Amino acid sequence: MMKPTFKRVLLKLSGEALGGDQGYGIDPKTIEGIAREVKDVVECGVQLALVIGGGNIFRGLAASSKGMDRASADYMGMLATVINSLAMQDALEKVGVDTRVQSAIAMQEVAEPYIRRRAIRHLEKGRVVIFGAGTGNPYFTTDTAASLRAMEIGAEAILKGTKVDGVYSSDPKKDPNAVKFSTLTYIDVLKKGLQVMDATATSLCMDNSLPIIVFDITSHGNVKKVVCGETIGTIVKGE
Repeated sequence: MMKPTFKRVLLKLSGEALGGDQGYGIDPKTIEGIAREVKDVVECGVQLALVIGGGNIFRGLAASSKGMDRASADYMGMLATVINSLAMQDALEKVGVDTRVQSAIAMQEVAEPYIRRRAIRHLEKGRVVIFGAGTGNPYFTTDTAASLRAMEIGAEAILKGTKVDGVYSSDPKKDPNAVKFSTLTYIDVLKKGLQVMDATATSLCMDNSLPIIVFDITSHGNVKKVVCGETIGTIVKGE
């Protein structure tokens, strides 16, 4: 039995991760797979919170580049993350994981409001808390929301689940000479403009020494491996 090295973590998923091979919408098989991965981690006694992007439904940045008001577009993006959060909640509860969704935008009929102390209490009781609607502010990404919430709940690391097995010097799908990094510093990420998290999120993690572990979520059992300290993916930390 693998022993977890973290007590509390925040798992950040892109909205596209829920889209599966189709890349948009919510793929039932994919979301069920992720739910089972989360269940394995919770059964190890690890407290896990989740932040999911909304890019499989709506991208605020893309819409604002086509002329839509940026704040309106971002609010639409936040609502997309709530749709994903509810889908994830359903998938988790189907596999027997107790879950709560907390939204940064008040919508009491579908989700609890985000209350930090309540979120921590849920985690202590073994529930998975899904944070929806980003930070509740336009101009901030769900990456930044993940960094912020991770700090607020006292998570020991952000696990960033992507479709590639770590951070590369360039896109490994397009460049055969792309080099994979096993460790990076926050400064490396910011200077090289690497696609880990956006600059705001990275700076926030840097200021608070919160490690970011980037790994492949599509490979079965990886979430548990990361939580148990196996060296997969790329870890971003201080000097």
